[in-house]
Amino acid sequence: MVPAYVPTVSLVIPVYNEESSLPELRRRIDLIRDDLPAALDVLLVNDGSADDSLAIATQWCEADQSVTCINLSRNFGEQAAISAGLDNATGDFVVMMPADLQDPPELIPVMFAAAMGGADVVYTRRIGRDEGLIKRSLATAFYSIMERLARTPYQGQAGDFKLLSRRVVDSIKAMPERRRFVRGMVSFVGFEQVPVDYRRADRAEGRGVSYVGLFKLAAEAITAYSDVPLSLATLIGSVIAFCAVVSALTLAVLSLVGVLSPSLLLLILIVVALLGGIQLIAIGILGTYVARVHEQTLGRPLYLIGSVVTGADEDSNA
Repeated sequence: MVPAYVPTVSLVIPVYNEESSLPELRRRIDLIRDDLPAALDVLLVNDGSADDSLAIATQWCEADQSVTCINLSRNFGEQAAISAGLDNATGDFVVMMPADLQDPPELIPVMFAAAMGGADVVYTRRIGRDEGLIKRSLATAFYSIMERLARTPYQGQAGDFKLLSRRVVDSIKAMPERRRFVRGMVSFVGFEQVPVDYRRADRAEGRGVSYVGLFKLAAEAITAYSDVPLSLATLIGSVIAFCAVVSALTLAVLSLVGVLSPSLLLLILIVVALLGGIQLIAIGILGTYVARVHEQTLGRPLYLIGSVVTGADEDSNA
């Protein structure tokens, strides 16, 4: 009798300074194995952690043959770490999930069931957040902007916690771009994509991505999936130029009727300031896009692997 085919799921988890979350993450992943009608393997990607995350991940690997840890040579950023995980995942399906437990691993069986129903992408959509007011407000503003600006389909407040079919993973791996916004890439590929709604928890311990990092990620997302900022530069420049002309005409009229003393220097200062503002705005936006092109042409690797730990063996790679 031929044994029934058992699909495999690779769980990709980028790790950066998550020593406080990893033990609980391990416990909760072990609990869902019985509820998942698939073989589950875990791929931890240590993104240059400065704490004991690598040591804890290594212990996890040594105790569980289904767990592998890829140790990057330095910190390359969350999006690069996710890409490293996708490049090395071998499962029929791949789940991307942060290590901070704000996204519950208990949703993985639900996501897998949706995938077995025919979906190529199952994305988790946040219908509520237990995070602080500032972070909630910034996240809501970001997703609202992306809804209006992005050229790809909008998925609501969907983060990187997603399940992908093998053909979606292969499509993303084939994309050559260096500055990555993985959730935008997943949206771009299309295929059948279905949501699973949940309420996002706050971090129980540790410190998440800084606001500076979040703003950088938002800038990458907007410039990667929208050309509206370029059009916006033209619009702002036109408005400022119009204001400069109106201001000049107003000064001229007021001078003619005697309300103001004629001052050529004042007029020149107004015009120079306004036109200078136009140029700085346009140059700044254009510079962002040029920087993307420059980085792409350099052709540097997206990440470098320092070592790989599988089971009780450690394989070091230059």
